Amino acid sequence: QKALSMDPKDVIEAVKGAELRGRGGAGFPCGLKWGFLPEPDGGRRYLALNCDEAEPGTFKDRLLIDFDPHLVLEGIAIACWACQLDTAYFFIRGEYREQIPVVEQAIREAYEYGIFGKQGLFKGAVPFTVDCYLHKSAGAYICGEETGLIEAIEGKRAWPRVKPPFPAVEGIFRRPTIVNNVETLATVPAILVRGADWFKSMGSESTIGAAGSYGSKLMGVSGHVVRPGVYECDLGITVRQLVERSCGGMRGGKAYKACIPGGVSMGVLGRDQFDAELDFDIGRKYDLMGLGTACPIICDQDTDMVAVARNISRFFRNESCGQCTPCREGSEWLYKLLCRIERGDGYTNDLDMVLEIAGSMGIIPGTTICGLADGNNWAVKTIVNKFRDEFEARVSPSLQPIDNSMKRALQTVTVGIT
Repeated sequence: QKALSMDPKDVIEAVKGAELRGRGGAGFPCGLKWGFLPEPDGGRRYLALNCDEAEPGTFKDRLLIDFDPHLVLEGIAIACWACQLDTAYFFIRGEYREQIPVVEQAIREAYEYGIFGKQGLFKGAVPFTVDCYLHKSAGAYICGEETGLIEAIEGKRAWPRVKPPFPAVEGIFRRPTIVNNVETLATVPAILVRGADWFKSMGSESTIGAAGSYGSKLMGVSGHVVRPGVYECDLGITVRQLVERSCGGMRGGKAYKACIPGGVSMGVLGRDQFDAELDFDIGRKYDLMGLGTACPIICDQDTDMVAVARNISRFFRNESCGQCTPCREGSEWLYKLLCRIERGDGYTNDLDMVLEIAGSMGIIPGTTICGLADGNNWAVKTIVNKFRDEFEARVSPSLQPIDNSMKRALQTVTVGIT
């Protein structure tokens, strides 16, 4: 009701004023994203709610759906009003079989109550019609990438698109589209009711001159802790505080070793980074790709970090859509090299090869369309760099490099044999 009493542009300004940043992984300012939309031209305009949540170790959005799906639908309605979007797609992970009927029932109830439907938002309080549809994902990890998600909604293979154009200009069916995370939109109603100052009283200011990390955040903690689960904490809490205050400490009284702070694609915090702050500055301060979903996986002293790197690499190899050669081939080579190192069959120069391959694929080096390869390379290279001693203990000393004259001799012999 508060949102509908405001002009749509004022709603966007309220969200901008709160400096709400996306809760899905990238941390992009929500109000700024909404402001990218062109003016309505009489055609369709879409909202895609990203509830794919396929990032390993992430399960916070599932909790919101289980316990308060109507809060999420309220956020959808507010976003549609603010951005003048007439159609919303609730894109849910296909594996969430128990949550799908919950969302279906909640959408039916929202129509019955008049939130959605032909009569206009909130029983016709404003003459603006919004329809909401549930779309079940086919299961691929790549559907979490916003343009891959859009392709899936259109009924196509979930191959990420080349950008630009960005979804705000050309999204679903080539019409203006906003893609937001579940937790992001679930945060919007409280901002409108309580105001930007209330929201910014939580969280932390940036210490590196970047945008602040305001508000609270759902943090799904898993791994070697006494009480794994989802906890709501202010952004800026340290990993140590989260583990000791909320999770009851390390399981079995063992020592902390590593933390994957926000999904495996963000990289790994090392042994001496237990006091790292979980905010949006974490990437630049601790050599990570970013905060990600802020769902930490905690590893104790007995964790084999070589096996962790190999397991993460296997995941990304399996989930690569294959559209970009550096990702398709590079992820396969990374996995094979890490398997060889784990078996004890590798050489020290294999570690340099791993880092070279990892550093050559992804959006950041400019060789792929989407960030899946970046997730692979950040995970692997941070583990190798921060736990290199464990990798070196598994490999044999490298053979002497072959000089150019020896290379020519070998080529001659090879030709002669042929």
